[in-house]
Amino acid sequence: MARLTYARLQAGLIGCLGLGLAASAFAEPLQRVITLGGSVTEIAVALGAEARLVARDTTSNYPDSILALPDVGYIRALSPEGVLAQDPGLVVAEGDAGPPEAVEVLKAAGVPFALVPEATTPEGVTAKITAVAAALDLAPEGEKLAAQVEADLAKARTRAEAVTGKKRVLFILSLQGGRIMAGGEGTEAEGIIALSGGANAATGFSGYKQMTDEAVIAAAPDVVLMMDREGDLAVADADLWAHPALALTSAGRSQKVIRMDGMLLLGFGPRTPQAAAALYDALYPAAG
Repeated sequence: MARLTYARLQAGLIGCLGLGLAASAFAEPLQRVITLGGSVTEIAVALGAEARLVARDTTSNYPDSILALPDVGYIRALSPEGVLAQDPGLVVAEGDAGPPEAVEVLKAAGVPFALVPEATTPEGVTAKITAVAAALDLAPEGEKLAAQVEADLAKARTRAEAVTGKKRVLFILSLQGGRIMAGGEGTEAEGIIALSGGANAATGFSGYKQMTDEAVIAAAPDVVLMMDREGDLAVADADLWAHPALALTSAGRSQKVIRMDGMLLLGFGPRTPQAAAALYDALYPAAG
């Protein structure tokens, strides 16, 4: 490395956060931070730590200002060399960072590596904020941000609970080869749908899985929900409604699809209350 950061000079730093040591044990906040995971980056910025960030992963695309930072790759397919080239003093990552071998290489290289718990429900957002704040030695700022987000989430829950005649929403992750991959139980998609006053139409399975045509018809969605994508992963409306199973559903007959930014919709970060409000308004426009 061209130089050693302050963090590298601290005794016993290897994996320190993973071993449960508080960030406050250091004489000064760790600088040269790399954040991996869009929600982790959003939280770091919301906590006022943007000036300490030196790199990000591909999923970190908000706010626009962080796009100027070097991109070290996709969070689940990290290259240790690419991360280490940025000479980080601390890496803060969502729990699905990987592959595991890459994480182990980073820890063995003497880089403090904080894994933040994943969240698939609104309740996990505040825990994620608290964990990021602890890693960055910004506990007071974390408490303030968590309190504000929780208050906004409470408003969203109240609004969702008041909905009668909930719309059945089918979240489609991809449509390839005529097969629909949808968000089932326990997914981020189900969490945001519930927070927005909808009902997940994809039940009977967990995670993101392909559905048979019969299952799609039986799900009887009123609305299709998708991420707003470009390139090879984009699905045009014409292709969506040409699907024979979807065409037999209420969503297909009305051609009702809602597209939202993927990180806003599924990131479960500080903007989750805004995502819930936007999806609620799209599901129930007459209530606005």
